[in-house]
Amino acid sequence: MSKGPGLFSDIGKKAKDLLTRDYNSDQKFSVSSYSDAGVALTSTAVKKGGLSTGDIATQYKYKNVVVDVKVDTESNISTTFTITDIVPSTKTIASFKVPDYNGGKLEVQYFHDHATLTTAVALNQSPAIDFSATIGTPTIAFGAEAGYDTTSGNFTKYTAGISVTQSVSNASIILGDKGDSIKASYVHYVDLLKRSAAVGEITRKFSTNENTFTVGGQYAIDPLTVVKAKLNNHGKLGALLQHEVIPKSLLTVSGEIDTKSLDKHPKFGLAIALKP
Repeated sequence: MSKGPGLFSDIGKKAKDLLTRDYNSDQKFSVSSYSDAGVALTSTAVKKGGLSTGDIATQYKYKNVVVDVKVDTESNISTTFTITDIVPSTKTIASFKVPDYNGGKLEVQYFHDHATLTTAVALNQSPAIDFSATIGTPTIAFGAEAGYDTTSGNFTKYTAGISVTQSVSNASIILGDKGDSIKASYVHYVDLLKRSAAVGEITRKFSTNENTFTVGGQYAIDPLTVVKAKLNNHGKLGALLQHEVIPKSLLTVSGEIDTKSLDKHPKFGLAIALKP
């Protein structure tokens, strides 16, 4: 694949990951194993409130083909085929679900040194079509995406964004919700390995005149331990501690409280991921 501007979905992703990734209020346990034949097997159990769910995911890699199969506790089967370079500089992703046959989707991504294009079509009788385009370089990128409902003949979404990436920072602005909202974010890394960073994000909803401002950060205490925290203007405070117990195996403890309503019970989450 070329080293171009990236996909439209990459715009604002660094800030989003810092503010949301690994934060949870559930109890999650997963175990992964790998074989020399290129097969990866992951079993996951999740307890949310008083309910327990789980799934088994298998991934098989062979040359430029990756097959992912996921089975949940309700016997739903999700299968995804990812094929790289059927046509040079492309990635094709086909997914379908059983027994929900209307949940399938076919997506084609095209990568160029100065542009990326994606098209996704739902595999049903009245398919919805999503498409996006990004132009620029790895340093600065402009992009837009849209969704079209073939049944109603209406656009379901249209979004535009810009991203500027430097060696120690990333800034982005996204105009979304059919022009009804705007989101600006900024990430600044404070070490060469980009394991410690500060992030800020502000979102304005024009129809309701509502503003949401969130600040957060990540700090690497040592090579095995990372702490993260975030706070928004509505008083939601979240924090997590992640430690690599053994190589590639992570223990994550997270929590969230409402600083404006301290009488509410705080939320806590625990995740354990074991990998060989």
